[in-house]
This record gives sequence, C-alpha cells and structure tokens, in this order.
Amino acid sequence: MVVETIGGFWSGSLTLLADAGHMFVDALALALAYFANRLSKRPASATRSFGHSRLQVLAAFVNSLLLLGIVAAILFEAGQRLLTPQAMTHPPVALAVAIAGIGVNLLAAWLLHGNHHDLNVRAAYLHVLSDLLGAGAAALAAVIAMTTDWIRADAWLSLVVTALIARGAWQLLRHSAHVLQEGTPEGFDADELKHHLTTSVPGVTDIHHVHAWSLTPSETLLTLHGRLNADADHGTTLAAIKKVLTDQYGISHSTIQLESAGCADGQDHCSAHQSVDKAAHAAS
Repeated sequence: MVVETIGGFWSGSLTLLADAGHMFVDALALALAYFANRLSKRPASATRSFGHSRLQVLAAFVNSLLLLGIVAAILFEAGQRLLTPQAMTHPPVALAVAIAGIGVNLLAAWLLHGNHHDLNVRAAYLHVLSDLLGAGAAALAAVIAMTTDWIRADAWLSLVVTALIARGAWQLLRHSAHVLQEGTPEGFDADELKHHLTTSVPGVTDIHHVHAWSLTPSETLLTLHGRLNADADHGTTLAAIKKVLTDQYGISHSTIQLESAGCADGQDHCSAHQSVDKAAHAAS
C-alpha cells in the first residue's frame, strides 16, 4: 500500500493511487478476518455455549459490506476519471510498482486458496483477488499509457475490475447473511430426510418439527421430533436416527425428541411449523 501510494504520486497514476486506497481498506478487512479466526478458536463458555465460531461468519458479512463500499468508491473514481482524464507522467514507474503488487497478491492468494468452506477465509481471499485485479489493471493501464494515447484506459479498466469485485461481494453477502439468519443449509431437504428416516429406521412412523441451520457453513445443527411405534425401543431408535444423520447427512450435532403419541408441543404448534416448512420447500 505504501509503495503504491509513493509510486502513484511519482508516476501520476490515478489507478495506483486508487488501488492504494483499496489496499488500505483491504488491510483493515484482512486484520478483521485474522482476529475473527483467532477468536473463533476460543472454547465454549457459560455465555457462549456454542463457542465463538460464528464470529468468522460475522467477519465475512462485514467484509462483504467493505467490498461493496470499495466498489462504490471505484465507481465514483472511474466516473471522475472519465469526465476529466489525466495522462500518466511516468508510466514505467507505475508499471514496475504494479508488477510488484501482482507478485505480492499472488503469494497472498496462494496462501489463502483451498479453504473456501470457511466464509471468513473466503472473504479474505476475495479481498486479495480484488487487490490482484487492481494491480493487474494498473499494470495494463501503464502499458497502454506507454504505447498509446488512450488516457481514459484507467477508468474503463477499473470498471471491469469493479464488476468482478461486486459479483463476489454480493455472493458473499448473501451467503453470510443467510447463515446469520439461521437459514436452511444449502442442499438440505427436510422432506427427503423425513421420508428417509421413516423408511430406513425401524419403529419410526413419522418425522415432524424438523429444523436445520448452520452454526458455520461447515457445521450443521438440527432438531426434530420422531413418532414411534408403541413397541419400539427408544434408546435403540435414537441411536439409529443419530447414525443416519451422522453417516449420511454429516450432521453430528442433533437434538431429537421421541414421542409415542401426538406431538408433545401440541399438534396445532407442530402442524403450523409443518405448514411453514412445506410452503418454504415449495417456494424453493
């Protein structure tokens, strides 16, 4: 960031100066991601019975908002440059600094790549990619300035970069917000789970009041009610349901209520939830 700031003023490259400001915001975002990752490893406590792992999702949500803020800033700067274009004074300096920026961001992207099930790491990775694209755009703008008279190249290239950043930021915002709102995990089908448990686990006649949500994108929590035959053994049936959830659905943290008669919460209450579940499934 410091090198790009100095290089931007020296060369007269608005692209480098804009990218330096971009990197300043990204440095703050990466610091947020780092500390969230550290804090998430703290053990559970009396006031945080699930631990602090959701801090990573919260950091990803904040980072997505920062990315969208960057997009707005670049759009404003691009508009200014299109209205009042300004030629670079030392394009070779801008090119050298941009190439150095590409190298640094390639290293950072390599270090963060491959762990995208963690929304926090994914947010940090998107920030690094946006920096990489910004440095690449600055390098291309410098080459164009050295070889042509097209002084508006900076602005148009920044708009291309902005579109790529905006797409990733919007996807990250939607995903992290869905997790924070305890939305149903991606790919989870409550009706399929009900059918599978009633047909594969002996003694189960009905599954209802199913709720699944994500603590983090990689950890799903689930609660459900199961109605059993009068002669079914509760302990054996519970173990069988747990085994299906763990082995076939990857859900190791579940809370299951077994019932021999009607829904213990009252049939009206359970039916209301079933209606909402069916409506949501139909809408999806």
